[in-house]
Amino acid sequence: MQEEKGSIMAANVKIEDIAAAFRYVGAVPGDLVLYHGSMKSIGYVEGGPQTVADGVLESVSPGGTIAIPTLWYTGKLPGRSREVDFSIETSPSWNGAMAEAVRLDPRSIRSNHWTHSVSAIGPRAAELTASHGKGRMYPSPWSDTAFAEISPWSHLYEWNALYAFIGVDMSSCTMKHWIESRYVSRILDLLPDERRQEYRDMLRHDRQTVGICFGIEGPKMQHYLESLDLIRKTKLGKAEVIAIRTRPMVDNMLKALTAAPEKWFPADFLAWREKVLLETRAK
Repeated sequence: MQEEKGSIMAANVKIEDIAAAFRYVGAVPGDLVLYHGSMKSIGYVEGGPQTVADGVLESVSPGGTIAIPTLWYTGKLPGRSREVDFSIETSPSWNGAMAEAVRLDPRSIRSNHWTHSVSAIGPRAAELTASHGKGRMYPSPWSDTAFAEISPWSHLYEWNALYAFIGVDMSSCTMKHWIESRYVSRILDLLPDERRQEYRDMLRHDRQTVGICFGIEGPKMQHYLESLDLIRKTKLGKAEVIAIRTRPMVDNMLKALTAAPEKWFPADFLAWREKVLLETRAK
């Protein structure tokens, strides 16, 4: 784990400070960077969240693309009731000022998904966000199209994007749900076609309070990836910035989940998994 040498500790954070911090944690010209963040964590940023977006974009210039989750549906907020109410143009994101700045930027393109849309700016923005939810579907507690074969989340893995966090830890890591979706799908694929849906129905859908949850803990995942020396760190204002490449993040986590699921998943999910395995062994 590399840390601190690129620290930007200016009292008033500027665009060049943001670009320098992101370059230190791994951004290069032509790159794709997806980031999560908290404005409050940084301190005073000249120009606010728009400066953050412009600074991250500068870090991958020339030719780079930036992206951020612009999440809309949670199952809890009033007035947000499934995809029939979602508008790609007007539905706000709930995950902070940085997300809203990118969503509202006239250069931005947003993927058309009601739970896990991504907004992006740059040469690959259209390709990144196109056809979200197409191709093979994969299970998640929100919707089985959120992390589909064709989705920004799949492209992040395919393109080995830099995945960054400003002042937040991996509790905010949306990509961990992509990892979960692939792991759960591997288990379901062990079953014959006629039995698969029955077991899928036991798992949580659409953030319902019933059903088995298969969530892994973001901070625990972060600690594990740090132990593998895969995460770079620096400071930006008062905030810590951490970043990791998406492909090693995913590949190492899937190996860890496969090797020792009991270290990562809750008891009800482990019981569900064992039930699937028992049925497949009986065949």
